[in-house]
Amino acid sequence: MSSKPMVFVAMPFGKKKDRNGCVIDFDAIYERGIKPAVAPEIFDCIRADEERGGGIIHQAMFERLLLAEIAIVDVTIDNPNVYYELGVRHAARPRSTIIVRAGDGPLPFDINLMRTLSYPLEGGSLTDAGAATLQATIAAKLADARHEGVARDSPLFALIPEFPGIDLPHAVTESFRDRARAVNGVRDRLDRARRSRSVEQIEAVEADVDVSGPSNAEIFVDVLLAYRDLEAWDHMVRLGEQNPAILRASVTVREQYALALNRRNRDDDRQRALVVLEEIVGKKGDSPETCGLIGRIYKDRYRAAVEEARKSGAAPGRQARADLAQACNWYRRGFMADPRDYYPGVNLATLLTFQNTDESLAELRTILPAVSFAVARLGGLQSQDYWQVATVMELAVNGNDFATAERALTQLLGLEVPPMALNSMADQLQTIRSAEPAAIDGARLDEFIADLRAAAGVTSRTTSDAPAS
Repeated sequence: MSSKPMVFVAMPFGKKKDRNGCVIDFDAIYERGIKPAVAPEIFDCIRADEERGGGIIHQAMFERLLLAEIAIVDVTIDNPNVYYELGVRHAARPRSTIIVRAGDGPLPFDINLMRTLSYPLEGGSLTDAGAATLQATIAAKLADARHEGVARDSPLFALIPEFPGIDLPHAVTESFRDRARAVNGVRDRLDRARRSRSVEQIEAVEADVDVSGPSNAEIFVDVLLAYRDLEAWDHMVRLGEQNPAILRASVTVREQYALALNRRNRDDDRQRALVVLEEIVGKKGDSPETCGLIGRIYKDRYRAAVEEARKSGAAPGRQARADLAQACNWYRRGFMADPRDYYPGVNLATLLTFQNTDESLAELRTILPAVSFAVARLGGLQSQDYWQVATVMELAVNGNDFATAERALTQLLGLEVPPMALNSMADQLQTIRSAEPAAIDGARLDEFIADLRAAAGVTSRTTSDAPAS
């Protein structure tokens, strides 16, 4: 059995905004700056993924904070989970808590006097030079932290010399270590499954691990999200229904379950998804995520009705118009819940174009500047993120601003974007074109669609061939 010291990394998960609205990819910081510094032949490195736990408060986080000989805590943004973990760590262990952060801006008062290690970002991204700096800094601190004589860094232990801390029995610590290593092993297997696009490999993980047990809630969510990444909707629905206790305990899990129901769209799946999501809204209130998921269900119902009408040569009926109105309503609610989140806003803008009435176009003129600002504050046209640039283009098209749309297209084609993404963007513009809005220059829009198709290596489609998006 391995006796290597454990390094526990507490930091945000995924892409998060800092206090200035800049998007930071913390996964990239971990993979390129932190993890390479933790030599695997010397240490076991385990990261805290709160969001992967689906909001479920479970004992694993406490186990690892109490057990790990060394903790690395990233306080770049005001993340309550990370600050809570830092407090638990300082109450449990006298030394070897390494605090890192991007830049050198002010910290919250309670930790402002604590020693932190800074690393540089450029536009929210970790450059090669920044990654090398972060690796070297952490590696040096890890070398010091292995020695028991290192100074105490917990303010609680420094203030109270006789503070006992927490001394776990040997049998307990070994049990904690075994469980932590098992979780890491599962995540490594799921990462390989994602890279190889293998649902069978995820099934094998699920067969080997009891994901229904309460102590394995975090593995349950890992498996659920792995199925989602491979669009294995049947598996997601089955997994959620086999584990009702976890489903009830987590808003995130219920949202993902509803997403899978909508995308699977079998029998009454969409109605069931609406029940789940509307219950969340009833208890938690509006949020961009939940309202956006409800809006997507109504949008999918609308586009299905439009496609059915097209096949029969008829105009979309009253139910299609009602679904479109509901989609607008829910995306509107999602955007108003947090106008910094552009996703529900851009969907609202495009659906208002689909409605193509005097009232909807008047609202479109009102909403476009707000959504454009939400995107611009994250980088907008200067961003290297595909979704941000694509959103700028879609908003510009809806506003008949082809000068901005041209700049966005140029930026988009300069990014490393998979052909599928370019073709998806062309499909979205094709859908706008199919609504024949009088306020948009159709000929210019046709040119943009053709350019995206050509860049994606796809033969041009007619308007009627393009799926609504």
